[in-house]
Amino acid sequence: MNTTARLRSVRWSILDRALIRAGQRPDDTLRATVRFARQAEELGYHRFWVAEHHGVPGVAGSAPTVLAAAVASATERIRVGTGGVMLPNHRPLVVAEQFGVLASLFPGRIDMGLGRSVGFTEPVRRALGVDKDAAERFGDQLTELLGYFETGGPVRALPAEGLRVPAYVLAVGAGAEIAAAHGLPLVMAHLSDEDRMLNAIDRYRTGFTPSAHGDRPYLIVAVNAAVAATAEEAGLLQLPEAWATVWSRTRGVFPPLEPPHEVLGRELTERERRYLDEARAGQLHGDEEEMAGVLGRLIARTGADELLLTLNAHGDAGRLDSYRRLARLAGLTG
Repeated sequence: MNTTARLRSVRWSILDRALIRAGQRPDDTLRATVRFARQAEELGYHRFWVAEHHGVPGVAGSAPTVLAAAVASATERIRVGTGGVMLPNHRPLVVAEQFGVLASLFPGRIDMGLGRSVGFTEPVRRALGVDKDAAERFGDQLTELLGYFETGGPVRALPAEGLRVPAYVLAVGAGAEIAAAHGLPLVMAHLSDEDRMLNAIDRYRTGFTPSAHGDRPYLIVAVNAAVAATAEEAGLLQLPEAWATVWSRTRGVFPPLEPPHEVLGRELTERERRYLDEARAGQLHGDEEEMAGVLGRLIARTGADELLLTLNAHGDAGRLDSYRRLARLAGLTG
């Protein structure tokens, strides 16, 4: 299969994490997410997902089901969902009810992406009422949640009961076996440690048990990707998020995104430089020709059925241009 055919053999979707930009208010960020979802639909992307973070100064997306409702209201065709709801932070009954409401209001368009992460800091975990080991209970919570969509249970999760809401399991490495055991699609984060990523994917496929949710494995690879006229320009689009990651590792707080020129103007310590290199190792960027090859090879290596793209640039224009170029590579018709 040649590169063009390979790129066009998979679905292409978007994850928006609602990261705040320096000088921007959280409400500006959330409205920008809704506007961006309309643009993604016009470009022909398959899904538009939003994420969950708590107590993070640089992130406005703390309530993914609420934000998904706003996105679904503002769009007409694109699938809308969560990437994801962090199940250990919630009661499965409440999650089922929320997605039941979403699927009732927007039938045939809602995805239930579920993760196993908990709050990043002890104060956040305490405020959420969870402990750092809550992720270990994810499998049991997932079983309970899926049960609420069936009929005849001791507790009825209305209006979820009897609805068909596709569920997806998000994983970095751990979680692949849980997705396989439940017969669910897996959303696997692209890792700079490729062996670790491919091993997790292999465990998922090997252990997959057909279920009412799917008769075969379905793999979505989540990729931080940027495309521009030159590789240098594409790399600059990703620099603000990489620097915010460095800041979080050295100061314990993920801040709003700074403009690239401000990041470039900083004198970095050796430690900061090392963390920046690590943050950028998992990012993929280049011009259209380069990225066609990079993403084509990623699809071939992983056997992905779908790519879930994310780009947290400081400006709207560069981000939209990148997604337009990616849509062109994918052969999306809008």
